Amino acid sequence: MPHGILADIVVWVHLAFVIFVVGGAGLVVWRRRMLWLHLPAVFWAIWIEFSGKLCPLTPLENWLRIRAGQGGYRGSFVEHYLMPVLYPVGLTRNIQILMGLLVIIINTALYGYIIFQFRRKK
Repeated sequence: MPHGILADIVVWVHLAFVIFVVGGAGLVVWRRRMLWLHLPAVFWAIWIEFSGKLCPLTPLENWLRIRAGQGGYRGSFVEHYLMPVLYPVGLTRNIQILMGLLVIIINTALYGYIIFQFRRKK
């Protein structure tokens, strides 16, 4: 399979992971066993955002793009793909920390709802 197609697949997997991290608690309402996949993903995303490191999928995509003759890019997946959509300016450390806090807030609210529903059914 050509490297460019593999790089595109990595982008889609990366995007699916980001969506899962932000809204995956909704899947926990549907299937409680999803908790064991979702919580580690949330903790990983929070660690990546707060540490300022890159997710390993970003260098993998860049490597595949270079192998395909397309060239890689600087920065993170979020900075390259999501920031131009979400924000008109580049990714800064403060925005990265804010994004980590948003992951915490959204998931705390969703899990609070799940716990409330679980206790209400007892």
